Amino acid sequence: MDTCKLRGRPPYPFEIIGVLLTFSAGMEEILAEAGYLARIFGARLVLIHLGKQTPKLKTTLDEIYKRSGINPGETTSVWFEGDPVKTLLEICKEHSVDLLILETIRRERVLRHYLGSVTRGMSRSAKCSLLLLTEPATGGTAFKKIVVSGISHPKTPLTLGTAVYFAKHVGADDVAVVKELDQPALSMAEAYTNTADNSTILRKQIATDEIKKVHDIVSRCHSDEIKITEEILFGRQGYTIRQYARNCKADLLVINSPDAKYGLIDRIFTHDMEYILEDLPCNVLIVHSRIS
Repeated sequence: MDTCKLRGRPPYPFEIIGVLLTFSAGMEEILAEAGYLARIFGARLVLIHLGKQTPKLKTTLDEIYKRSGINPGETTSVWFEGDPVKTLLEICKEHSVDLLILETIRRERVLRHYLGSVTRGMSRSAKCSLLLLTEPATGGTAFKKIVVSGISHPKTPLTLGTAVYFAKHVGADDVAVVKELDQPALSMAEAYTNTADNSTILRKQIATDEIKKVHDIVSRCHSDEIKITEEILFGRQGYTIRQYARNCKADLLVINSPDAKYGLIDRIFTHDMEYILEDLPCNVLIVHSRIS
């Protein structure tokens, strides 16, 4: 396949959904979630198996497929060994995957660390969106409350559009678009004021200006069927929205894909994405807009 055709392709609709299966304790739940999402989005499912295929594993899978209501004949199965990120990238490109589902395991320490590394690698390099599920359920997750990052970035309109598309299909009834205002930048602006009252006025003016920008993005989305609220938060990007999503008990946090590869320095001096990945507040959808 010519993988160049992925470049510039919109992040939605989700026509092809891939799911990584690791034969962990939660594999049946993650497979059920993938089947549920594939049905509501009308997508074809690509089952990506980590490990070597054996008769015993195939028998186990066939049993899980039946319990999950998945017809193997209507899916594509891929088995792989080796470097997970490199191979997953190739599989997603080959099969034109629009959404890759990954489980973030909390119970198995070694596998949790392994999948954490896979998630970080994929978030930087994948040409598809990633759905990180923290607590997959056999009946499918109820995505009722969705929080979307509304930071100033060329990717954000497409990310919000994807969030609205997702919300309509899963029946979400509450979408909050949250913009974080960088605290250091605000402090520099406040340094030019000479009274507490002036500082308060400045904050209100900045918040008013920024909420207008967020509202402009929201108004361009076809979101008539979805209730959308807009909020401004002052604080560190990544950390602040993580806490907001946790405190409001969100079912899904939707964010832009990062712009560039990051390394050890970003793990030492915490990056906005790292704040979220190091301690997921809920399920997370990382939208790859494919604009770059």
